Formats: sequence, structure tokens, C-alpha cells
Amino acid sequence: MTVVLDTNALMMPVECDIRVFEELQRLLGTVDPIVPEQVLAELDSLSDGASEAATAASVGFDLAERCRVVEAEPDYADDAVLAVARRDGVEYALTNDKPLRERLLAAGVPVISLRGEHKLAITHP
Repeated sequence: MTVVLDTNALMMPVECDIRVFEELQRLLGTVDPIVPEQVLAELDSLSDGASEAATAASVGFDLAERCRVVEAEPDYADDAVLAVARRDGVEYALTNDKPLRERLLAAGVPVISLRGEHKLAITHP
């Protein structure tokens, strides 16, 4: 199963104490995680400083090494996630960003997001 991850999905291990890749495997079995290059750029820019968000972005940037990086046309990370999610072969998007989640569901893309304290769940359009 191919899953596109957004910025906050990669920050979940620090911000939500969730093991993203283990949870994806629990939900879907074998997973091919992908990330648009705009998400990497956003994580890189957010990782400056000593705040919890900067730490989460730095960890997210490191976790992105486990993902296949893909190109997308839009410059903004959320738009890039939506564009990639609409491609053939991409079955799911992982995000905890409510506006992006709504845009993905409206586009017919099933969304994986946080449910409860440490679990991910799938919402179908």
C-alpha cells in the first residue's frame, strides 16, 4: 500500500508519542511510504531552534529517510500532498491536519489520522 505523508505526520512521534511506521504496518501490512520534496523542505525550515516543534521537525526530517521522495508541482507542502495523493497507485494519505484532511476526503482520498492517544485509523471518503 502506498501512503503519502505530510509534515505533521512525520512530526507525530514527538508531538503525539506515536510510532508512525509501526502503526501504518499494523493498519495496512506492507507499506510504501512516500513524501513530496516540499514536505522535506518544510520540515527543514521548521527544524531551526530549540522548541518542541523544532525537535519534532528534526525527528520528522530524519524519519523521512524511510520514505521515497517524490516530485510534485505545487510549491506549498499541503498542495503537494494533495497532488501526490491523487496520483494512480497512491491509496492513502497520512495527516493530522484538519483542513488538509477535509481537502483529501473531498478529493476521494482515504485519510489515515490519529484516533485516541496512540493509534491511527482510516477515514474513507
